Amino acid sequence: MSGSLGVKGHGDNSVMTQQLNVDPVEVAKFSDLAHRWWDTESEFKPLHQINPLRLGWIQEHVALSGKRALDVGCGGGILSDAMARAGAQVLGIDMSAKALGVARLHALEANTQGVEYREVSAEQLAAECPATFDVVTCMEMLEHVPDPGSVVRACARTAIPSLFCLP
Repeated sequence: MSGSLGVKGHGDNSVMTQQLNVDPVEVAKFSDLAHRWWDTESEFKPLHQINPLRLGWIQEHVALSGKRALDVGCGGGILSDAMARAGAQVLGIDMSAKALGVARLHALEANTQGVEYREVSAEQLAAECPATFDVVTCMEMLEHVPDPGSVVRACARTAIPSLFCLP
């Protein structure tokens, strides 16, 4: 996650490389908690509690059925799963391989259709897939990266031009 061309970011442990906008300590923290993502009584209880509100807010702005949605910083896939169940074709991205493993396992166990997960940064995906997604979400994630503005710019680049980008 860090490279020889790394530049120190906001915190002592954060590293911004040419390709990756990642704080290894944050990724490790969420990786260590990955097995608890879908435990509704765990540290992630607040995410489970607000997820219906988040999904409802999104659906007030866009009908998800048939839309291509990107969930940046998806972690264990709580919002990605909900958007897929609402009919979107969802790509959830995160830098924690363990959290993504939990998201994939949950989708398999819950038989959630229309969701995929990738370990890729928002910036890398924006370079690969500009102007691709109808809906782009980035929830509870910006405080965990060295350069939040870079993520916001990447999210904007992945969205189909002139569409509403959800913060």
